[in-house]
Amino acid sequence: MRLLASASIALAGVMTFPCQAWAQEITGPLIDVEWLARRMGNPSVLILQAEMNREPYEQGHIPGARFLDMTRFVWDGDPAWGTELQPSEVIGGTLRSLGLHDGIEHVVLYATNPLFASRAFMTMEVMGFQDRVHVLDGGLTGWISSGREVTTEQPPVAGGGTLTLGVRDDVLVSADWIYDRLGEDSVALVDARPNDEYTGEDGGLGDGANPGHIPGAHQMYWEDLIESRESPYMRDSLQLVALFDDAGVQDGDTVVAYCMVGWRASYTYLAARLLGYDAKFYDGSWRDWGKRADLPSVIGRDPGGQR
Repeated sequence: MRLLASASIALAGVMTFPCQAWAQEITGPLIDVEWLARRMGNPSVLILQAEMNREPYEQGHIPGARFLDMTRFVWDGDPAWGTELQPSEVIGGTLRSLGLHDGIEHVVLYATNPLFASRAFMTMEVMGFQDRVHVLDGGLTGWISSGREVTTEQPPVAGGGTLTLGVRDDVLVSADWIYDRLGEDSVALVDARPNDEYTGEDGGLGDGANPGHIPGAHQMYWEDLIESRESPYMRDSLQLVALFDDAGVQDGDTVVAYCMVGWRASYTYLAARLLGYDAKFYDGSWRDWGKRADLPSVIGRDPGGQR
């Protein structure tokens, strides 16, 4: 996390953060190494390293962290381009097995790849854990670069306790939900893909779908939200506000994030939540929209559509 320049700054017209790092005073979607270090060993804090396989976790993880197998959160669609949420009972069972119960006040997610943590964050918000789930800014890279130790020792087997799920129906949206709202001033579509996918120069999933983007969607490549791949910290608040402004997002908008298959857009969702926007997630993304002949698409740099 990086210090802000001003004494205080209003974000999206709904939040004010002090001139400290993102989560020094407010425990929101993003927390920093210092916040976590002060709570190591606290039984009300559950630390999860989200990966697609165990190897990165076994090579060294934050002490006390458990391995969250992301294949228990997503499934490969047909064809394998697709990644959709697993059923809530599968996700809930996975979380119970990792030791999450109603007495846990904070779940801290981190990963070697920021997209794994942000995708897990979005999933847990869908499951009803908003205000209890947080992403460690900088991930494992940030933890190590701050001089903190890692370990190969695994914590004791988890489980036990009551876990109440409150599955939400106001986070995930469908293609039809978006189509019915094309052109609405209060809905901001944000495409997290790179230039060639947004413009359609990629041919559309390697000719597997229509090329281009959803009419009215502005491009904001997800990697622009972090400092760099080598330093995967979320950009500071002033930079984020400017990026969202450039992507056509206005105060009070509902931000709908999408990408190709639902990984990159999860970081856009995280950033939108951090800024206080009403955020939605289109899990099907372009793999879904671009394959439907009944839905419009736009080729080129212009967002198209009306807003």
